[in-house]
Amino acid sequence: MRKLASAAPVALFALLLAALWEIGPPLFGVPHYIIPRLSDVLASAWENRRLLGAHFAVTLGEALLGLGWSILFGTISAVWIESSKVAKKTLYPLIVASQTVPIIALSPIMVMWFGYDVWSKVAVVILFTFFPIAVNTADGFRSADPEIGELMRTMGAGKRDLFMKWKLPSALPGFLTGLKMAATISVGGATLGEWLGGEAGLGMYTKRASNMLRGEAVFSGVLLLSLMGVLLFLAAQAAERAILAGRSPGNAGKSQT
Repeated sequence: MRKLASAAPVALFALLLAALWEIGPPLFGVPHYIIPRLSDVLASAWENRRLLGAHFAVTLGEALLGLGWSILFGTISAVWIESSKVAKKTLYPLIVASQTVPIIALSPIMVMWFGYDVWSKVAVVILFTFFPIAVNTADGFRSADPEIGELMRTMGAGKRDLFMKWKLPSALPGFLTGLKMAATISVGGATLGEWLGGEAGLGMYTKRASNMLRGEAVFSGVLLLSLMGVLLFLAAQAAERAILAGRSPGNAGKSQT
């Protein structure tokens, strides 16, 4: 009952937005190719459900593949930064500085390097998602309580024990926060990669529909992209809860965003 009560405001607000979307465009005389009515968008999505499903699967695969590589690269980079003073002084500033370069400007370079197959889209997703995982995990390592580390050293803990039982658990909430952020923006990376060159995916679907001024098709593709982002975020959140289930309520609460 509590969950239903907490979800009621969100549901009511969503219904209000849906009602405004449905009655607003014809009320203010907005052309259908600018903002189509919600019912027309849903009808278009149902009519093209098989085609949209195929494009949805392509974009989801690109997002998950890029996210997987980002988890690997981001975690390795964070561990390297934490374990090496040289890496902390050189790699970490470079990772931060890399975000000053507009990622959208680097995306065509990825297409030049990897061509128009799936790997150019995966590379763009990695550009989008690597940073939050690497930086949040590295910050998690730095947030480890020094008193616990000192206590473990006095008890004879070695470097391996210090890392596995002190540093790694401290970094876990930061990693999971970065994962939730990366899971959400991975959809944007995959979509941008498809815009730059591709034959399939929701990004290509919305681009083609936009060129033909098919507003209903564009909005139906955007709705599915939003749904994909929400699903990936909820999956990351579920993973967070499962992983932190054995931790103390105080630590688990800190990781909630």
